[in-house]
Amino acid sequence: MQHTVHHFNGAFTPPWWLRNAHLQTLWAGFMRRVPRPALRRERLELPDGDFVDLDWTTGTSGPVVITLHGLQGSSGSSYARGLLGSLHQQGYRAVLMHFRGCSGEPNRLPRFYHAGDTGDLHTLIHTLRAREPRTPLAAVGYSLGGNVLLKYLSQHGDGAPLTCAVTVSVPFDLHDATWRLQHGFSRIYQYSLLRSLRLAVREKFKRMPAPINLDDLAEISTIREYDDKITAPLHGFAGVDEYYTKSSCRQFLGRICTPTLILHAADDPFMTPAAIPVQTELSHHVTLELSEHGGHVGFVCGGAPWGARYWLERRIPDYLESAFALYNARNMRETA
Repeated sequence: MQHTVHHFNGAFTPPWWLRNAHLQTLWAGFMRRVPRPALRRERLELPDGDFVDLDWTTGTSGPVVITLHGLQGSSGSSYARGLLGSLHQQGYRAVLMHFRGCSGEPNRLPRFYHAGDTGDLHTLIHTLRAREPRTPLAAVGYSLGGNVLLKYLSQHGDGAPLTCAVTVSVPFDLHDATWRLQHGFSRIYQYSLLRSLRLAVREKFKRMPAPINLDDLAEISTIREYDDKITAPLHGFAGVDEYYTKSSCRQFLGRICTPTLILHAADDPFMTPAAIPVQTELSHHVTLELSEHGGHVGFVCGGAPWGARYWLERRIPDYLESAFALYNARNMRETA
């Protein structure tokens, strides 16, 4: 892996008792108990006959913030619950879009979702824009969902109808990420994700014929192998290398025209530091806040374990507030 020098400009500082990257990741993902906010479910029908489920917070006015979860996540994931609750408290209407098959019910078509598929996000944004053309609209993406969001922003350039965007712990280079998950303690995350993915495949194809061979499903031992045998053929890729090469967002970051904040930790155990983009790869609309510590979707702070706090749930709303204020000020000048 190549060595790249990065400057840490993120404001996150870990507490003395939780500096390790794996502890940050595991504490935030498994030790935290966060109440599920009151949510309203909506089913969004898609152009190809499939659907995605949306979980909305209970607000009826204010800016709308789309949230995209990570691989095999949902509105029940601790990071999603925490952010949805925080956004609701700040007066935003938050909506989490479940990727296909992640809302507790298998989707209708043989395909699932993948890291480079921006079509369903585009449908959701188009739908919300048609409903409320003047409402400010933002998006937040975690991990795989962040990769999808950044790729979407690059595809649509200055035509992307979002006021701003935030991403967290994005696997900028999928080749790098799946390599990292095969080594050291990070294999425990791979094991957990593979177990969830295998279960989802089995549940889906109990209900419909499988268009691919599933005889070796139980023998798949890495995410890369899963993507080669399951994800790639189900979504029209020749193989895992084509899937990763076409879907990784790092190559597209220079095309983004929407104000975007990328939050990332250099010690993220889902990838190596070599995957992190350097400043010359970013458009001037993109800000990368890189912290030395934080793990993968961790960023736990607080002076003691019983006083743990979750920095992302302060930093993300703070950024959204600033971005919406700039948007409103610009609109006032233009209409004056």
